Amino acid sequence: MIVVEDVHKHFGGFRAVDGATLKIETGSITGLVGPNGAGKTTLFNVIAGVLPPTSGRVTMDGEDITGLAPHTLFEKGLLRTFQIAHEFSSMTVRENLMMVPGAQSGETLWNVWFQRGRIAQEEATLLKKADEVLEFLTIDHLKEEKAGNLSGGQKKLLELGRTMMVDAKIVFLDEVGAGVNRTLLNTIGDAIVRLNKERGYTFCMIEHDMDFIGRLCDPVIVMAEGKVLAEGTMAEIKSNEQVIEAYLGTGLKNKEKVEA
Repeated sequence: MIVVEDVHKHFGGFRAVDGATLKIETGSITGLVGPNGAGKTTLFNVIAGVLPPTSGRVTMDGEDITGLAPHTLFEKGLLRTFQIAHEFSSMTVRENLMMVPGAQSGETLWNVWFQRGRIAQEEATLLKKADEVLEFLTIDHLKEEKAGNLSGGQKKLLELGRTMMVDAKIVFLDEVGAGVNRTLLNTIGDAIVRLNKERGYTFCMIEHDMDFIGRLCDPVIVMAEGKVLAEGTMAEIKSNEQVIEAYLGTGLKNKEKVEA
């Protein structure tokens, strides 16, 4: 679905992404791991249109999407979440979901004046879909809660719920497990697997929790110093000498530490 070809992103003399090349297969849950400063989030931002690449190319289903704006990619079904959730804190959980789909009739003054019935019908449809999403994510009991009052894990579930309000093809998850307790992390993991198996979502996720990555992801791609270092199953990654050195700066003598 996504092909990244020799992508570079430089900030002055700093090469945050330095010739990254990778593929994300349709229907996969791909893990993207690497030590801090490896360029993972910067690469996400380039793919998702948040940052323009210095050079290189990104395609989606064979179409060149290099440098397209996030809202254009959103319309094509490419969505991303953030390490720090971006909820509308003063709105309810349900309202946060209902505002996601674009081109709603109520967004134009003409329709507010003359198409009130159409607006009401659309809102009823969106409300029903939002409630279905919240039930799927097992947080329907929070639908009237202000989003700003949610825990960190609940906010991550809400961000995942936003991707379900539109026809997402691929979702990029940036450290979905950061600051989330183990119980909620398992709930998030279950939701990701169900969305992948039941609804055909393709995922690519940055995560530092190797157990979580090992449970969900195949393949796992490792980045270091702005480049793709290795790719394979979690078992193959754990036994890769280059990966071990990238994480620990040492050789196989520390292999057991990585596997632990």
